[in-house]
Amino acid sequence: MKIIDNVYVVPKVIASPYIIVDTDGLTIIDTGLPRSEKKILAYISSLGKSPQDVKRIILTHSDLDHVGGLSALAKATGARTYASRVEAEFIAAGKPSRNPKTSGFSLMRIMFTLMRPFMKATPFQVDEIVTDGQVLPALGGLRVVETIGHTPGHISLFSPSTGVLFCGDSMVTDDKGIHGSRPAVTWEEAKAREAAIKQAALGARIVCSGHGPVVMDAAGKFPF
Repeated sequence: MKIIDNVYVVPKVIASPYIIVDTDGLTIIDTGLPRSEKKILAYISSLGKSPQDVKRIILTHSDLDHVGGLSALAKATGARTYASRVEAEFIAAGKPSRNPKTSGFSLMRIMFTLMRPFMKATPFQVDEIVTDGQVLPALGGLRVVETIGHTPGHISLFSPSTGVLFCGDSMVTDDKGIHGSRPAVTWEEAKAREAAIKQAALGARIVCSGHGPVVMDAAGKFPF
């Protein structure tokens, strides 16, 4: 589904992988659950592009629903891969960088528990470690924004030239607007709140989250 010119979200894939089309090739942000690579590659084909056109795969964090398709996509495309140092270490181990909270009833916690024995990420060595403020050559300059909280090494990605913010799971969206990271799957709630405030100050006009609809005209819709 087209968001703006050259920015797309792959439909019907959990965690909403995003595709950026530039003159030098494609950038994928997050890769869905294991076997999601088939839908991602099919969507790339629908854009008139080939797997070899993918030059970069960026991971916001190491949760299974964001890195499940990574190994297969990297193999199919030969793309260079990027993540923060903390998340890259856990991606290499095939594990999430934090466990869901175990106290109280949580549908999200139950889902994580049930999924874990059956769906595991393939351990993968990320090519490049990214840091806060680094600018990647996509969408007119894609700035890495450290957004610790949902996980200990979470990153978001912001394009000042287009006003598009890819926030991973540092925030979630629905038809009422933008919300902070869900408490049941948040590593550190105070830091998650700080991350949301930090992102609100960027001046993004479009917010693309891992879970929920794309929010257009995002000003005034941030949680804090």
